[in-house]
Amino acid sequence: MRNIAIAAALILLIAAFVAVAQQSDDAKPSLDGMAVPTYTADGDLIRPDGYRTWVFVGASLGLSYDEDAAEREGPGAFTNVYIQPEAYRYFMETGEFPEGTMLPMDVFRPGSRESINQAGFFEKDFLGMEVAVKDSKRYPEGWAYLSFRDRSGGLRESASAFPKERCYDCHAEHAATDNVFTQFYPVLQRGE
Repeated sequence: MRNIAIAAALILLIAAFVAVAQQSDDAKPSLDGMAVPTYTADGDLIRPDGYRTWVFVGASLGLSYDEDAAEREGPGAFTNVYIQPEAYRYFMETGEFPEGTMLPMDVFRPGSRESINQAGFFEKDFLGMEVAVKDSKRYPEGWAYLSFRDRSGGLRESASAFPKERCYDCHAEHAATDNVFTQFYPVLQRGE
């Protein structure tokens, strides 16, 4: 009788552990269906498709990290940044960007005084597209930064990561959250 009671207690204990494990898995937001980074045979990131339907993180006008930026004429470029919906939900619930997060950024030349526009600026000519990608298996630092702009002004189908000192180091030093400049995007500020 005592052995049966011990066996029953062990079964209940195992069932409790399984239930707790399932609850903690269920508590994490699902990444099912998330567009993930894909690569060429040479290891270049393939430009993500359909990113303009992802969550719009924010825009900037003339944002520059160059100390000589104040000397330039005009407002500088417009940028629009996006993130996969699943990565956005995961970040908002956990405060962490999941592996496979991609943040594509479109870059546009500003236009002004065209048609009925008499003041202000609007996005005019498409200049290129860049991506920040979190992939710790591929990049030793965890994040990489890439540009898909080709020399003719078009877009390449794939791109190699910039050298670490070109983007990563600045992001590591100044980004508010996990190498992402969330300080510039209120949509990614979790109210903490």
